[in-house]
Amino acid sequence: MNNEAWLRIGSFISVLLIMMIWEALRPNRISPVANTKRWLTNFFLVFCGALVGRVMVPAGLAVAAIYAQQQNFGLFNLINLPPWLAILLAVIMLDCLIYWQHRVFHIVPMLWRLHRVHHADPHLDASTGLRFHPLEIALSLVVKAAGILLLGIPIEAILLFEILLNASAIFNHSNIKLPSWLEWPLRKLIVTQAMHRIHHSQVVVETNSNYGFCLSIWDRLFASYTQQAKAGDQGLVLGLKEYSEAVNNTGIATVLLIPFRDPANRKDP
Repeated sequence: MNNEAWLRIGSFISVLLIMMIWEALRPNRISPVANTKRWLTNFFLVFCGALVGRVMVPAGLAVAAIYAQQQNFGLFNLINLPPWLAILLAVIMLDCLIYWQHRVFHIVPMLWRLHRVHHADPHLDASTGLRFHPLEIALSLVVKAAGILLLGIPIEAILLFEILLNASAIFNHSNIKLPSWLEWPLRKLIVTQAMHRIHHSQVVVETNSNYGFCLSIWDRLFASYTQQAKAGDQGLVLGLKEYSEAVNNTGIATVLLIPFRDPANRKDP
């Protein structure tokens, strides 16, 4: 295994362990479903899709970057920038791409069917940040590969972005509450737990806001920012109403089949 793979896996495991320990010591909420049952499902999805898509795939994305460089194709291969600036701008642009990918998955009904696997979790913790249907992971790979080709993203930026994307997803889904003196200044730069919890609200208009993963600027820039949930952070009810029963989130097969089955009281956002 090369150094890049070790770096990705090492950072992934480190951030996950840190946030899970933090959650255990200072939990913000009590899960309505036993964590052991939720974790079995959520971490199974990690190994089904997220582990492949977020740890092994960057090597494949690097092939797209190398091809674009060899063909002198893509924005960053056509303009002359200092390497550090090209990497910085590339990471920012990839984060914007993921913001729009996320938003489109909420708008297009067929894509929402896949993405609701993530939103069906009735609780938020570090494991939720990794809970995505394998088909959504695959489609996300296609989107990122297209973006890398069109933008001519440097290989170094791909590695850095994948590390940041993993860390951000684990961090902002974690079951913790930052003190106000840290929450509000930090939210001006990155997506915090309180900001992202609003996105997992059962209130549809709140679900359709705060799409950002890493940088919080995109929601403000593209008019999708909700500062505070109507019920407040503590009154926020998480998940999807049609999947609120425990049985919908404790069976691996049941969760994998969510995109292909309609709940009795389905309501797409």
